[in-house]
Amino acid sequence: MTHKAGYVNIIGRPNAGKSTLMNQLVGERLSIITPKAQTTRHRILGIVNTEHTQIVYSDTPGLLEPKYALQASMMTFVKEALKDADVMLLIVDAAEGKFEFFGFEEALSKMEIPLIIALNKIDLSDQKKMEAQVRQLNVIFPKGEVIPISALHGFGVDAVKSRVEACLPESPPYFDKDALTDRPMRFFVSETVRERILENYREEIPYAVEVEVESYKDEEKLVRIGAVIYVERKSQKGILIGHKGEALKKVGTEARLLLEEFIGKKVFLELFVKVDEDWRNKTNRLKAFGYKP
Repeated sequence: MTHKAGYVNIIGRPNAGKSTLMNQLVGERLSIITPKAQTTRHRILGIVNTEHTQIVYSDTPGLLEPKYALQASMMTFVKEALKDADVMLLIVDAAEGKFEFFGFEEALSKMEIPLIIALNKIDLSDQKKMEAQVRQLNVIFPKGEVIPISALHGFGVDAVKSRVEACLPESPPYFDKDALTDRPMRFFVSETVRERILENYREEIPYAVEVEVESYKDEEKLVRIGAVIYVERKSQKGILIGHKGEALKKVGTEARLLLEEFIGKKVFLELFVKVDEDWRNKTNRLKAFGYKP
């Protein structure tokens, strides 16, 4: 039997459910999930292996019109995903009043590869509205195949998996067959800390934050991690730390528990907060944090 492999790149608007679907498809918690938009900043690969297939799922930042350098860099990951996909998986939010693709619909329509459109959050819709949305998407993307799903509840996910596997080209595997992702553990540490910040703080604080892991020591019974949380202003630093350090302690405890579950070992996590003024608009800082100009 021949082997099939390919990149299945996931795109969609912020908070459409890309990361939730990604984690469902991969069977692991690789992408962070919060109710806030712009949760995903990087392109994250999740690899699913069987004897005869290797599916490389790629989660991307949400489609938007960039307002500062960080968001412009995030959109470069989306543009890359349009170029190297073997199968494109577009996530559309059924709960939204109208569809907005920020100009990407033209590029998607012109692609010669299979386009699967997952109409997500149908549990928040009704049959009549869903049928109308399917017809609308068929008009916008005549070559696309629409599959109604609820990524949160797992409905329709198996149908997406089956269709993805059917669309894969014949190819040898791109990664080792025991690989789960292309990202190092330090990346998931920083993403886990950032997720807890997104969940625990409001307004601008979560979006002004970047996390950098300075040390990661894997000992026999314990993993020791030191990470720096960067903010843009001194006032943000005070809010992040909180009264007598209680707010930061809460973030650290929640992140540590999640990391212990992910790593399978006890974790000692030490967090520091530093100010790096206007880092979201500094090209050199964005590069240092792993973003592209």
